[in-house]
Amino acid sequence: MSLCGSLNSYLTASNRNLWSCINSQGFVEDLISWEMSSIMNLLPFLLKSLSNPPSIYRGYMEAYNNILIFRHIYGTIIKFLNAQDEYKCNMAGEGIVEEAFRLMYPERDFPYSASIKYTDHFNDYGANVRFRGNVLEFGLSRSWRNVSKEIRIGLFQELMLKIFARRKMEMRGMNTMHIDLYNGFVKNLHIAIPKTNIEPLLKGSFDRVNERYFYGQVEIPNLVWGEHSTTSLGSYNFKIDTIRISRVFEKLNEKDPELLDFVMYHEVLHKAHKFRNNRGKNRYHDSAFRMKEKQFEDFEGVDTRLKNALKRARIKKILWFS
Repeated sequence: MSLCGSLNSYLTASNRNLWSCINSQGFVEDLISWEMSSIMNLLPFLLKSLSNPPSIYRGYMEAYNNILIFRHIYGTIIKFLNAQDEYKCNMAGEGIVEEAFRLMYPERDFPYSASIKYTDHFNDYGANVRFRGNVLEFGLSRSWRNVSKEIRIGLFQELMLKIFARRKMEMRGMNTMHIDLYNGFVKNLHIAIPKTNIEPLLKGSFDRVNERYFYGQVEIPNLVWGEHSTTSLGSYNFKIDTIRISRVFEKLNEKDPELLDFVMYHEVLHKAHKFRNNRGKNRYHDSAFRMKEKQFEDFEGVDTRLKNALKRARIKKILWFS
């Protein structure tokens, strides 16, 4: 379909299904091609307008206005296509969720309605689930849209097990092939994640810990500062391969750098040790992890120094605000 034909169909589609009036792929490609050529055609207008403004300016403005019109049409089409895609995903949502449920509980009926919403409100590969009445509402990062169905089934199964356990429903926890696929996927996400956010002070600590306790074998993750907290000291996010450390260590590091290394070791150990899934629950601090954690040199002594330093930091914070 030509550009003019597509445009005419678009403009006359007031009460008809837009999808049936537009060859969307060809229309969008045609628009992009037309806009690029129009922009290139503007260059001579701009150059000539320096010597002959009145007559050239009208041609320039006409071409420019055409670009604005087609940009508006292009934006409308893209929004429509995204809405169509979102609608298809939501329509397919109940099917894949029901399939995930029946693979866990083949003897049970699926008594729920389900919806899936892909959104930019999560970090990459983030997800959650809510129970509203009889509806399971899944919120997923857009990163999940191109992940295989088998892995997404594992994600839905794990989320359902968590919400069932939270509500103390009579649904037994379990391990399934799909949950194993999902967890294997999460454990290996770090391979493809860019390492572009690395704070220098945290990198120094990571390098010391990595060389001393892991023989330099752990790939550096993203290393960022978190909030100034004396309770939440650090965390490791598998899905974005990021270690986050409390800003309280910016000051503590000046007097006792080993305290930062102590917390860094704990988080790097999470990255290296991964986690173990047992009946739908992820175990991050199992006995093997605790044993390795205590291999930090003078574990008890450093742990005591850290607790005392944090107490002093809390007192200073209270005095500051009093």
